[in-house]
Amino acid sequence: MFSSIAAAPAKQSVGDTINVLSGRLSSATLLEDRRAAILGLRSFAKDYPASVASGALRSLIGCLSADGEDVDTVRVVLETLLMLFSPNQDSPEASEEIALWLADEFTQRQENITLLLDFLETTDFYSRLYSLQLLVAILAARTERTEECISSAPLGIPRLVAVLEDRRDAIRNEALTLLTYLTPSSLLIQQSVAYQNAFERTFAIIEAEGSLSEGGRTVEDCLIFLANLLRLNPPNQSLFRESGCAVQLAKLLESTYHTGKEEEEEVAAWAQEQQNRNVYALLAVIRLFLVPAAVGTSQNQLAFWQHGVLYHALQVAFSHRAEMPIRAEALTTCADTIRGNARLQESFAQLQVPSVLETALATNGQTGESTSAPSIYVIDGLLDLVLSVPSTQAFDLRVAACQCIKAYFFNHPEVRLHFLRRAIEGHASGVDETANVLTTLLRPTTTSASNDPYRHWFAAAIVFHLVFENPEGKALAMAVTEGDAESGEEVVTSIQTITAHLVTALSRGDDARVSVGYLMLLIGWLFEDVDGVNDFLGEGSNIHALTQEIVRHPPGSALVQGLCAMILGVIYEFSTKDSPIPRSTLHSVIMSRVGREKYIDALNKLRGHTLMRDFEVTPQKADGSGSLPDVYFDATFVEFFKDNYSRIARAIDRDPGLEISVVTNGVQKGISRELVDSLRSQLEEKEQALQAALTDVASLNGKLGQEQADHRRSKEASIAELARIRNINESIQRQHEGELKKLETQQQTKSDAHQRQLEAAKKEAAASMELLRVEHNTKEAELQRQIEYVRKTAEAEAARVQRRAEAEMADLRATISRLEVDLMKANKIKTQAVEAAREELNSKLSAEELKSKSAEKRASDLEKQLSTKQEELGEIRARLKEKEEQHSTTQTELDDLLMVFGDLEDKVEKYKKRLKDLGEAISDGEEGEDDDDDDDDDTEDGEVD
Repeated sequence: MFSSIAAAPAKQSVGDTINVLSGRLSSATLLEDRRAAILGLRSFAKDYPASVASGALRSLIGCLSADGEDVDTVRVVLETLLMLFSPNQDSPEASEEIALWLADEFTQRQENITLLLDFLETTDFYSRLYSLQLLVAILAARTERTEECISSAPLGIPRLVAVLEDRRDAIRNEALTLLTYLTPSSLLIQQSVAYQNAFERTFAIIEAEGSLSEGGRTVEDCLIFLANLLRLNPPNQSLFRESGCAVQLAKLLESTYHTGKEEEEEVAAWAQEQQNRNVYALLAVIRLFLVPAAVGTSQNQLAFWQHGVLYHALQVAFSHRAEMPIRAEALTTCADTIRGNARLQESFAQLQVPSVLETALATNGQTGESTSAPSIYVIDGLLDLVLSVPSTQAFDLRVAACQCIKAYFFNHPEVRLHFLRRAIEGHASGVDETANVLTTLLRPTTTSASNDPYRHWFAAAIVFHLVFENPEGKALAMAVTEGDAESGEEVVTSIQTITAHLVTALSRGDDARVSVGYLMLLIGWLFEDVDGVNDFLGEGSNIHALTQEIVRHPPGSALVQGLCAMILGVIYEFSTKDSPIPRSTLHSVIMSRVGREKYIDALNKLRGHTLMRDFEVTPQKADGSGSLPDVYFDATFVEFFKDNYSRIARAIDRDPGLEISVVTNGVQKGISRELVDSLRSQLEEKEQALQAALTDVASLNGKLGQEQADHRRSKEASIAELARIRNINESIQRQHEGELKKLETQQQTKSDAHQRQLEAAKKEAAASMELLRVEHNTKEAELQRQIEYVRKTAEAEAARVQRRAEAEMADLRATISRLEVDLMKANKIKTQAVEAAREELNSKLSAEELKSKSAEKRASDLEKQLSTKQEELGEIRARLKEKEEQHSTTQTELDDLLMVFGDLEDKVEKYKKRLKDLGEAISDGEEGEDDDDDDDDDTEDGEVD
């Protein structure tokens, strides 16, 4: 009964199903059938991406083009493609190569990327969103090729940037993500995006999202996008500046500390973290404009100053609401803004900020209410941060404040000296000792140094920058003394005081950072400063303490020992024979107490230490553990040490008798002692020679007096002789005037006679000229007749020769024609004979052999006749060529006659010119008559011919 029921169909595998759906998609003609096939493929895309992609990828892309007007179909296709890019992780076909394969399929054809960009023109939510997500996935897989395709697509970049104005957050944020991934490296794309009002649109998004304080991850993405457009791109930075966007930066910074709320509200931890990330990203964007020595940095600095970016960054740095990392980054931004710009450095000190020391006192911890802290000048506030905030958590903030102070007087000698003078005056007056770097260094260290060793370290670093490579600053600082001589106290210089504190710190075992700070300062101070070295050597126990630290057992800090060795090398390098401890004595002390090997070893250990060797790649920040960070050196000192390591290492090998020449403020200090002694002996010899010269001068002065008396006598005699000669000269002059008058009269008489002779000569010349003119006319007429005769003869001869040549040529042409006719007849006869012979051979081949031979003989005769005719034709052509040569010869003779005629005409012109030069006028009538005569002659010749 049941046997007739058909068996159940076999279960179809996944691969077969995908193949069937793929075939249906590629072959279906109805839209509903294609959509159903796509829906089936979408259900397999997550778990079987490789199978779906291999069978239906091109068909899916083709549907986007063919069915682009159908919103539902486009949505399903885009969803399927997105699933192929992000399959399930536990899928057996999941692989990173699938994304590369899919991206290659899209990017190998420009129209595929253009098709996705076209969907951005639609208003459908999913078409826009999924197209952007698909472009992001393709870009992540094949970055360079996708960038090229988007750049090459018609209006590709403008359409992407325009999506930023979409009011739907999901689409706008996805476009922002795509542009962020698209702009990190390509300058061309960065500039293309920037010129589509990307800056203004990005700031509009930030404002719509609630600015930095209330904005979420989207605000951070906007700032990252701005960073991509501005990083190392001067044209975009210039566009940003000229578009007035610096004002937007200032407003954003102001919003971080000036919220307009009287009471501080509680903020969730995640919201506070996002706010900090936003502010940090904004400060990073600002610092992109301030790269040292980059193109446009100075213009960016001025723009930030004018629009208040620097001011608001300072307020953020000194705001008690901001967290430490944000405040440190803000101070670093301020340092970058003024570094190297003299105008801003001079104006920076006039800004005011809230006092960091009064903030805690101004806050009521019980009620949570706070009053505004008093304002102080920014330099005082920075010094308070550096020297008076001992918290370890504030270390990064102190480092940034120290950097800001260094930037304040960086590469500005006047500001550097002003800062140093203010510190000296403050130290001398005893006012505000806590925030004075000199007072911090010159006052004895206390137990607080162990709790906050960076107070002295920062003070030493700042003073190091004040005196480094600054001879005038070194002189000012060295003039500072401790002790009152009038009260009987010992006066100690600043160098000796700092050295004493160093020795105390070494003996007491204080934190190595304190000793390192003192040593950095002293090394930079004493380098190339002979006076400073002599001041240091004024206290001999200093050398003993430094040598003891180097050979200390058990060994102490390698950093301190290396710096002690270096300062000994600097002192020896720039010491002299006249130093308190002579150079030779100092060399023997170092060699005996330390030794060359130990000296070099200490320097090598310092150079090889990770804190020195890897300084450039090690962050100089707190590690967040709560302990003191591993920050020991200043960046400028590290550079100085690496540049001069070899010199200081070799200094110990230099002979004590050879001193180093140092030029300070244009004055050379230090030289070889042997050279000085030789110069002194030469000076004594010169003095003896000078005394002998003075004796010679005295004797010469006596002789000079005698010579002067003789000169006076000779001068008086000369005056008398001059008077006598003057009288004689006057009498001679009177005689000369009389004779001159006589000569003038005689000259007048001669002039009249000469005039009469000249007139007679003119008359004779006129008569002669008339005779010459008549003779010239006669010769000219004769020449004209000769010329006419020659011309007519030449023309007649040329005509005769031409007629004869033409007749001969006609005869030759007739002969040629006749010969050609004969030749044609001969050819015709030959052709007819050959045809007849051929016919006879075809009909009677066997019987007509004799006739064939006779025909051949006749043909040969005809060929001989033909060759004879051809030879006659060649002879005729040769004769024709000779005739042509005779004609050319005749033509040459005619040309020669014409040249003779031209020469005769030139002679006539010369005669006419000569007559004109002699003053004779040649009327136009005469020339006309000559022309008429020529015409008459021509007429007569014509009649004769």
